[in-house]
Amino acid sequence: MDFAGAVQDHMALFNACVRSGDWTPFVATFTEDARMTVVNAPAGTLMGRDAIGAMYTHRPPTETMRLLEVDTVDEGTAAVRFAWDSGRESSMVVRWRGDRVCGVELTL
Repeated sequence: MDFAGAVQDHMALFNACVRSGDWTPFVATFTEDARMTVVNAPAGTLMGRDAIGAMYTHRPPTETMRLLEVDTVDEGTAAVRFAWDSGRESSMVVRWRGDRVCGVELTL
C-alpha cells in the first residue's frame, strides 16, 4: 500500500471536512467496526463508525492538519507525524483494511 498517498488523501479529506463542517464523507472512509482512540483528550476510545461519526458531529475539530512524516509499521499500518494549524505537532497510527480505515490511535 502507498501509505504516503493514502495518508495524504485521508488528511486532505479531513481538512476539507473541517472547512465545510460536513463530516459525512470523512466518516464514510471508516469500516463499520472501526476503532478510534484519542489519547490526551476526553473522547477516549470510540467503537464503530457510528460512534466516530457522532464525535465529529458533536465535537468537530476546528484545525486542519499538515503532514510531516509517514512511516510504515506493517502491511496495513502507518505511523504519522503531523502539525495542526496552530503549529502544535501530534501523531497517529492509522490502520487500513482494504481501502477503508479500520483503526486510528491519535495522540494529541
